[in-house]
Amino acid sequence: MTDQSPEMTVTNHIPRIEALLFVASGPATVSQISEALTIPSKEVESAMVQLQQEYSGRRGIAIQSNGGRYQLTTAAEYAGDVEKFLGIESTQRLSRAGLETMAIIAYKQPITRPGIDAIRGVSSDGVIKSLLSKGLIQEVGRADGPGRPILFSTTVDFLQHFGLNSLEQLPPYDVEEPESEQSRNTLLKD
Repeated sequence: MTDQSPEMTVTNHIPRIEALLFVASGPATVSQISEALTIPSKEVESAMVQLQQEYSGRRGIAIQSNGGRYQLTTAAEYAGDVEKFLGIESTQRLSRAGLETMAIIAYKQPITRPGIDAIRGVSSDGVIKSLLSKGLIQEVGRADGPGRPILFSTTVDFLQHFGLNSLEQLPPYDVEEPESEQSRNTLLKD
C-alpha cells in the first residue's frame, strides 16, 4: 500500500469541493463541505486556499469567502459581460451617502446606527433602510449599550457588488489624524 502525501490528498479533493461549490445554492462552510465529502476540515481549508489561488485573476469565476463561508461567483472584471449577456442593467447604483455609509460599515463592522451617525455627522436612517433593502448590509445582533441598538455588518452581496472575494481585499484603513490644537498653537508662536 502506498501512502499519499497530504498535498496529493488535497489535490484529489479539489475537483470534489469545486463540484459542491458549483451546485450550492449559497455560501458553504468548511464543515458542511467536510461533512458532505467525509474528509477532514484541515484538508478542505487547504484545498480552498489552493482553489482561491488558481482562480485569482485567471478565470471568469472566482471563489468568494466571507465569514468562513465560500461560494463560486462571477469574477468582478467580467460583471459587465454577464450583465449584457443576461440583459441586466446594473440598477444598484449607490448614492454618495450610501457609499459613505457602506465604507463605514465595512471597516467598523459590526457597528450601530448611532455609531454610523457619529462618524457621518448626519442621520443615516434612510441610507441604512436603502442598504438593507438592497441586501448589502444585514442586522447581526444588538449592542450591550443603552437601548440595545442594532448592530450592522456587510453581506455576501456587498462583496459581489464591489467585486471583492473577501473583506481582506478592502484597501487598508488609513486616516490622517487632524493636528491637535496644541501643535497648531505651537507652530503659530514660533
